[in-house]
Amino acid sequence: MKSTCRAVMATAFLALAAAASPAMAGDPIRTIEILSRPQASQPQEFQSIQLIAQEWRKLGLTVNVRVMPWEQMSDVVWYQRADWDSTAWQMVGRPERSDPDEIIYNLFHSSTAEKGYNFIGYQNPEYDAVAEAQRGEIDPEKRKAMVFEAQELLARDQPNMMLVHPKQTFAFDKTVWKPESIVDQSGIGIRNTWTFMALEPLGEKKDIVLNSSDNVKAINPLYISGGVDSWVFELVYDRLIRVGPDGLPKAWAAESYEWKGDKTVAVKLREGMKWHDGKPVTPEDVKFSFEAIVSGEAPMYAPFGSNIESIAIDGQVITFTLKKPAASFVTSSLAKVNLIPKHVWEPIIEDLKTKEANAESYQEKTPIGSGPYKFERWLTNEEIVLSANKEHFNAPKADRWILRIVPNVEAALGMLRSGELNFLGEFSGDPKVLIDAAKQDGDLEVVSTVEMGFRYVAFNERRPPFNDVAFRRALSAAVDRRLIVNAAYRGFAVPSNSVISPSLEFWYDPKTLAELKTGHDVAAGMLEEAGYTLDGGKLHYPGDTKETLAK
Repeated sequence: MKSTCRAVMATAFLALAAAASPAMAGDPIRTIEILSRPQASQPQEFQSIQLIAQEWRKLGLTVNVRVMPWEQMSDVVWYQRADWDSTAWQMVGRPERSDPDEIIYNLFHSSTAEKGYNFIGYQNPEYDAVAEAQRGEIDPEKRKAMVFEAQELLARDQPNMMLVHPKQTFAFDKTVWKPESIVDQSGIGIRNTWTFMALEPLGEKKDIVLNSSDNVKAINPLYISGGVDSWVFELVYDRLIRVGPDGLPKAWAAESYEWKGDKTVAVKLREGMKWHDGKPVTPEDVKFSFEAIVSGEAPMYAPFGSNIESIAIDGQVITFTLKKPAASFVTSSLAKVNLIPKHVWEPIIEDLKTKEANAESYQEKTPIGSGPYKFERWLTNEEIVLSANKEHFNAPKADRWILRIVPNVEAALGMLRSGELNFLGEFSGDPKVLIDAAKQDGDLEVVSTVEMGFRYVAFNERRPPFNDVAFRRALSAAVDRRLIVNAAYRGFAVPSNSVISPSLEFWYDPKTLAELKTGHDVAAGMLEEAGYTLDGGKLHYPGDTKETLAK
């Protein structure tokens, strides 16, 4: 009955708006553009955007889907922040994101809007206060309540249009790799650093050969340049802490760590570690790594070190003193920041301070870390080869890790079936096709895991009408998330209206999705209430609002 009433009200709105005099309306809204990666490389993303554009057009908007490769799209969105309307985007399930702080604070806090994660330009003092408060709350239950409040504020403001948490579906050749050596990490799936260290060969084939549809943009320990790039630098560089398969922090380059109060953490560096160039890893290197991210040359990493008051060294012990208590510091900072050699990076950073460019644009010819794999070569658009660091304290059982760039998903599956790949690191096609192939071949094993990451449409709040919360809410409400799950993801995803995945059960607020009302009638009603009007089938701004960005 309620939906029938809504439909009648929406129909009445459309009829009334169509009959209204143009003088009662503001300017017509310009053509809205959505960025997407190509269908061949990201079919689920491309299909989602096509479905979304279709629903937005029903509201009286002219929508243009602009397709571009990842490298170009990343450059436009990140560095040309005032020049795009909306874009398909994703936050991948990195282990350190098992603590919600990185997403809750860095993705939406106003301090990261100019150069950092908040590339959409979201500004809300009420939200800032909550994001800051949850960082300093040590009591888990009290902090959980704040994280829930943050999720509910985002659901209200819709700075992004959340779509789905995908079920990450991977496959491997079980005649090459011992199935028991595969590690299924909570919220991540089997494509993870633990797997790449633990994979045990069953025979003579000892190279992990996997695929990606996206090119690697950078191998830079001070720049989070993309999901695929992180597969590489998580293997090349160590961190003091790593998030374990269970989602909990685990001492790594640190032999141990201990809280000495609510603002002090003492970390003991593991003995005997070496950089890939043979020089020892020292406490001074660790201190430098954290100082480098707040040097002004690494704005993307700066939030992970901004709460550090001081770093003191006593033998192998490095003591971090914080400005404010931070419950997430171990996971979101100690398990986030890559350890880098001072003898390599100090002169680079000092030189960059005299130039316009910062460390995010710098690419070492041979990246040097201390991690379980060493950099061997990078053939742009083709492959990256890493070799096992047999001197590492957790040396891989494989000999090499070889990433092949395969833009077409069908080609990637064909390569897996033919043996050219033995680990499917990415498959954005229909998972049922992968499952059927595994049944037919008999030598493949498929594993699906609900990801802690998410897919969404980012709204650029620097540009009207996306600076209007009512407009964003209406666009978000226009699309039933079940349509995206079933049509674009073939059921291999769960609907989303929160940046926290249901795979992170403790932190996830189910109310955000339960209270999301969608449908054309719902969206049309929101626009009517906000003063938007239709004239000749074209949506107009409220009142006398002018279009300032018409092309």
